Formats: sequence, structure tokens, C-alpha cells
Amino acid sequence: MAKASTLSIEGIRRTILRGEWSPGERLQPITLATRFETSTTVIRESLTRLAGEGLVMIRPNRGFFVTELDLRELADITELRCVTEALAARLSIERGTLAWEADLIAAHHTLAQTARRRPEDPDHVNDEWSKAHREFHLKLLEACDCAPMVRLSSNLADSTELYRRWAAPSSAAGGRNVEREHELLLEAALNRNADDLAQLLREHYEATVKVVIEAGLVDAATTSV
Repeated sequence: MAKASTLSIEGIRRTILRGEWSPGERLQPITLATRFETSTTVIRESLTRLAGEGLVMIRPNRGFFVTELDLRELADITELRCVTEALAARLSIERGTLAWEADLIAAHHTLAQTARRRPEDPDHVNDEWSKAHREFHLKLLEACDCAPMVRLSSNLADSTELYRRWAAPSSAAGGRNVEREHELLLEAALNRNADDLAQLLREHYEATVKVVIEAGLVDAATTSV
């Protein structure tokens, strides 16, 4: 049962992140059980777990739904992330060793050498790139040597993942030079320039909010930010 649950959780998570279901769409356990070749009990357990990750909503007496996008929430999360990571980045630069620098360069090299989009699937972000992207950003902050701060940054990154993934097919996302943004982040860290790094991180994250708006995923005109 545990293995089946893990497989269904990963399958549903991957499908949501790829945007196969629309924000707010109802998720039918019977249909999902057939798709993922498991029981409705396992599916319900998986959906409940994913609700804890913010990918699924549970509405009493109505069932399970894909989470809806909220621009105000994204803006708030982004601001909290910018403030948190500005402090974490400053501490990383103060406390980071040469070994940290070497690990950061290696993490960036992996990211730079991993295709953000595969030729056979240009509308979606490559899962391997997403993993390398996450590891690079965590490595930037790792040397702060403050586990609660790193954990908070990681959780905030998870909270924006759905927005980034769903915006991926848009022309706004495709036209962004993310590779150069990461190069500048690396340079600021290696130059031990905390102010530049904090500002570049803010610009990097706020650019994601702009892409989400331009992608038309939420109605910016009716949402207060």
C-alpha cells in the first residue's frame, strides 16, 4: 500500500505541475484510480497528502480540486522570500568557505548544462532542470548555517513552483533569459557582494510574478497586489 501511495502521489503531482488539469478543476478519485491503476482509497490518501503541499484543495462535502491561483498570495510569498533570502544570502557570504564557493560553482555548472526545456516537449520545464535549479538556489543560501532560514526558503520556493510550472508554456516565460539571471547570481555570490545578490534575487523572483501575469494565468485587473 505504501509503495502504491507513493507512486500515485508522484503521478498526480507530476500531472498537476504539467498543467494537464486547470486551476480549480475537480479531481475524481474513481477516474484517478483507473488512470494510476490503484484503489480509490490510495488516491484519496494521495490527494490529502497533496493538499498539504498546496497542490490540491479539499472542499467539505464537495471533494478534491486542483488548487486555484491567487496573484495576491504569490506576491506576498514572493516578498517574504525576497526578505528572507536577502538575510540568508548575506549570512552565506559572510560565513561561506572556499568549499562552499566550489560547491556553488558545481551546482551552477550542473544547472547551466541541463536543458530547461526538452526539444520533444518545449511547453514544459524539464524535471531535471527543475531539480538542478532548486539545488543551485539552496546552495546559494546553504552557508548561512541557519537551518530554520534555509527550511523557510525551501518551503517558499515550493509554494511558487505551481505558478512557475503553469506559466512555462507562455511566450513571456520563453522570452526570459533565466540562464543569464543565474550567471549574475553566481557572480555576485563569488564576489561576496551581499547587496547585489539580494537585489538580483529580488529581480529574479519578481520576474516570475510578471511572467505569471503576462501569461494570463490570473486576472491582474481584478486582483489587488
